[in-house]
Amino acid sequence: MLGLSDMPDIDERALPAPVQAALAQMRQYIERQAHEIDQRGAEIERRDDEIRRRDAEIERKQKEIAWRDTQLEKIKLEVARLKRWQFDAKSEAMTAQQRALFAETLAEDEADLRAKLAALQGKLPATPAVPKDPLRRPRRQALPEHLQRVEHRHEPADTACPNAGCGAPMQRVGEDISEKLDIIPAQFFVHRHIYGKWACRCCQTLTQEPAEPDVIDGGIPASGLVAHTLISRFADHLPYYRQEAINARSGVHTPRSTLAAWAGAGGAALQPLYEAHKRFVLGAAVLHADETPVPLLDPGSGKTKKGYIWAYARSVLEGPPGVIYEFCTGRGAQFPRDFLGGRSPPYAEPAWKGTLVCDQYSGYGPVLDPMNHPGRRAAGCAAHARRKFEELAQRNAGASPVAQEALQRWARIYHVESQLVELSPEARLEGRQRLSQPLWEEMQAWLQLERGRVLDGSAIAQAIDYSLNHWSELTLHLGDARVPMDNNLIERQIKPWKVGSKNWLFLGSELAGQRAAVVQSLVQSAKLHKLDPWAYLRDVLGRIHSHPAHRIDELLPHRWQPS
Repeated sequence: MLGLSDMPDIDERALPAPVQAALAQMRQYIERQAHEIDQRGAEIERRDDEIRRRDAEIERKQKEIAWRDTQLEKIKLEVARLKRWQFDAKSEAMTAQQRALFAETLAEDEADLRAKLAALQGKLPATPAVPKDPLRRPRRQALPEHLQRVEHRHEPADTACPNAGCGAPMQRVGEDISEKLDIIPAQFFVHRHIYGKWACRCCQTLTQEPAEPDVIDGGIPASGLVAHTLISRFADHLPYYRQEAINARSGVHTPRSTLAAWAGAGGAALQPLYEAHKRFVLGAAVLHADETPVPLLDPGSGKTKKGYIWAYARSVLEGPPGVIYEFCTGRGAQFPRDFLGGRSPPYAEPAWKGTLVCDQYSGYGPVLDPMNHPGRRAAGCAAHARRKFEELAQRNAGASPVAQEALQRWARIYHVESQLVELSPEARLEGRQRLSQPLWEEMQAWLQLERGRVLDGSAIAQAIDYSLNHWSELTLHLGDARVPMDNNLIERQIKPWKVGSKNWLFLGSELAGQRAAVVQSLVQSAKLHKLDPWAYLRDVLGRIHSHPAHRIDELLPHRWQPS
């Protein structure tokens, strides 16, 4: 069979006219069809370009919508957080105070109504009593045994039988004892020190005992009153004008200027003990650190400015607890660097080395710089990481399911850690590696998986990034039994300053801030050791002037023995 290439050429002019016309029409038809195909191809290509442009526009708008949704989510989160801070129960101590206030008011109202009801019932005619089942009375906690007991005897005036025709003397067969708690408001009393003079008439020699050292030379307050003034100011957060009014009710006039002078003298007397306490706290291999602003009076402007209290505490997993405060005029890195660095006194000498448990504030960066301080390392705070998920899980609407699941995982980790706190360091380390470490590894894998599913820049992405970016610091405690899991200890030691500033409003000067740091360091450390702060300060203030300087450590809260 011949192929097309083997067919002979045909001279179209030799063909009949009708055939030539048909070929011409066919060529025209083919050209028209090819032209239409070209037009349709161009149209299809144009439509494809349009579709591609629309797809690109849709993708751009989707990204823009996603970005706007992310920003809207962040704004909603901030609004919810502000509303919670303004209207909801606070996580600070004010929540407990508000609840206590309502409980106290309710107790007062209940007692008032009961008294009025009893008075009204007493005026009603007597009605026959209907026997009732004995009520189960709640158990009342026994009054402390160390309280002084004042006995009041209640016996009949006549112990003869009251029945007519008998009159025989009765025998005592028992007694019922009822204890009621009472109080005598603060009582002032006077110590009279009488120094006898003894003379030898032969030798003309006079002998007399030297005067005992006082907190305030020539002043009238004894150590107990100075301690009471300091405790009222720094533990009970009473401003001096309130103390003045309280003392006046006992008939003692103590102007606020006088109280301030007593507190100043007491703080100065405690300064050597503060320095010894600083050496004790900085002797720990694991330290908690945090800072908080306090109002500081600026006399030049008549307003207040920000001062800062820096707090450092020994880990409770390492040994005897202790906390030390330093008042600073700023929040810069130079303050913790100088306090912990190897500079001359009053700073630590030599430089402190160990593990610092802190948040991710940039001011701690120079303090933990491995180039300048190779003996230091940072441990993260699990409470800070958890708090970021808690804020997202507590939103009134649209709570993040990822945040809710994260809180459940944090709860399992904290539950395990709570069971290990009371163990020995060796057992705690073994328990962390056997029980806690798998939970941490599981959480890390889960966070990495969820991070790929959430939008960049969203609040939940930021919460996840915080944990993943600081994972090595958050899990440092898994390899060291002395390192705690979070920084909650130091945050609890910061709270007295926040409560105090709401009462005494501001610190009057930098010197007053330093003095407050001295007293608060010893008061809070005494509380950590379950000591009565007043008894501790009273004893220390009475002994510190005559106590040997080389034995000053004996007066520290963890070593103190009452005289």
